[in-house]
Amino acid sequence: PHHTISDIALIGGGQWPRPGEISLSHHGVLFLDEVLEFKRNVLEALREPLEEGKITISRASMTTTYPAKFTLVASCNPCPCGFLGDTKKACTCSTSQIIRYRSRLSGPFLDRMDLQVEIPRLDFSDLSSNTVEENSETVRKRVEQTRLLQQERYQKEGIHLNGEMKVRHMKKYCICSREAHDLLEKSIETLALSARAYHRILKVARTIADLDHSEKIDVEHVAEAIQYRTLDRKYLEF
Repeated sequence: PHHTISDIALIGGGQWPRPGEISLSHHGVLFLDEVLEFKRNVLEALREPLEEGKITISRASMTTTYPAKFTLVASCNPCPCGFLGDTKKACTCSTSQIIRYRSRLSGPFLDRMDLQVEIPRLDFSDLSSNTVEENSETVRKRVEQTRLLQQERYQKEGIHLNGEMKVRHMKKYCICSREAHDLLEKSIETLALSARAYHRILKVARTIADLDHSEKIDVEHVAEAIQYRTLDRKYLEF
């Protein structure tokens, strides 16, 4: 959807409730390009469906619940001018402009974003390289094998994948080594992350360990999961 979309069009509703874009994306991908250009109330309305996988719309005469279990993918520039951290061109934004720009994403919304990745500028040598990278088919097979592993693990739990784990599941299946536990504790305290962010990191670390064919979550798995909290770390710089 375009960044001018209303919260009703995105979430659903109206005098006679109709499903919005998030329900139309059920079991699919919802892509928000230039997410920081969306109105804050529109983004905040995504918090419930991101957590619950459904959205409930209440009106005076009726209450309707629509499915909304989707994968949210969003992109944005690091600052209004787009060059913060660029190695070739200097940023022209003031600190206050950057803070105001980033404040459109609230802490609770960021907590629900499992992977936050910064993509730097590509050099010409990278763009013109003939190096053959890992193809999509190889990646797909690895992902399918990992999904099958998780489905077998949770077949008696009423869930299918790591992302569906509740706290009781994490206590049982997210066993960390001592080094991993210490790193996680230090990172949570340093970044002042919430309980929700802590659980999200654990789920990502569990998935990384699965891809690595490791039964226990080791320090390298936790370290990689924490690296995917780019925006949490960036907020500490201002």
